[in-house]
Amino acid sequence: MFVIVEIQGQQFKAEKDKFLYVHYLGEEVKEGDKVEFDRVLLADADGDVKVGAPTVEGAKVVCEVAAPLVKGDKVIVFKKKRRKGYRVKNGHRQYFTKVVIKDVIA
Repeated sequence: MFVIVEIQGQQFKAEKDKFLYVHYLGEEVKEGDKVEFDRVLLADADGDVKVGAPTVEGAKVVCEVAAPLVKGDKVIVFKKKRRKGYRVKNGHRQYFTKVVIKDVIA
């Protein structure tokens, strides 16, 4: 059984006992906290597909926070204008929260 769930504007395929890296949920969540996401867009239970309009009623995903803050890979942003002497180098690391899916209710 799997569901498609929307978490902070992004869609994820969620199955029980799998890990997800979602956008940083903030300082209010701690390691071991339970988090519920109820914006389930699609639910598939062994071929029985329920498509929400816009969400499936009564469906939710229960997760446990495994790591509240995980940093993503560094992305280098380099800007240059030729023949002008303009060069800017900048880096960025996105923050994520690692959650493990404990239960899928659909």
